[in-house]
Amino acid sequence: MISAHTGTPALPVLYSFRRCPYAMRARLALAVSGQACELREVVLRNKPAALLQASPKGTVPVLVLSDSRVLDQSLDIMLWALARNDPGGWLAPSHGSLADMLALIESCDGPFKQALDRCKYPNRFPDADPAIARAEAMQWLYSLQARLTDQPFLFGDHAALADMAIAPFVRQFAAIDTAWWQAQPWVQVQTWLDRWQEGALFASVMDKWPAWEEGTDGVAFPDARHR
Repeated sequence: MISAHTGTPALPVLYSFRRCPYAMRARLALAVSGQACELREVVLRNKPAALLQASPKGTVPVLVLSDSRVLDQSLDIMLWALARNDPGGWLAPSHGSLADMLALIESCDGPFKQALDRCKYPNRFPDADPAIARAEAMQWLYSLQARLTDQPFLFGDHAALADMAIAPFVRQFAAIDTAWWQAQPWVQVQTWLDRWQEGALFASVMDKWPAWEEGTDGVAFPDARHR
């Protein structure tokens, strides 16, 4: 793929939405790997034709690679970026294996995400009981608490893929009712989440970008100011 503006090989194009936890995953991995790309911030109520052409499912993130291959699953984007450069050892936890991390991420994306959605968007699930959903989410979060009792991160003494893939969703759950979240007895989970949210990497992927318009260039990502 060649840039129409410069005639040089084009950077990968990332379709993203700032607040989407799946898109956060992709941006975190791209940023830490130092993989330059062109970020196109999407307005989800007015999805650009280029996004739908690349991935008809119309969700973010979507990464269009320089050879025109398309990655439209957040975890696939993370693994692609980290396979190219993994300076923080996200794919090599100090405890456990990559397979162990992928299994925990799967439980986040399945049971926890299902409970999270029913707590956050009760009107979308009129047949669900938000109290039951909250209890299910709490049970899963206590499993994280158990992991964090004797170590600062989910798989040992340094942040790894599981931490970065799961934290955006725990953040979303915590934001439903901040006072309630802070009153819960999962101090280690709260500390883990706060450490992530207060870190430089998180700040670097949460800039506010203008909405991308067809026919224009996106913005350079990661921003050189954060490198």
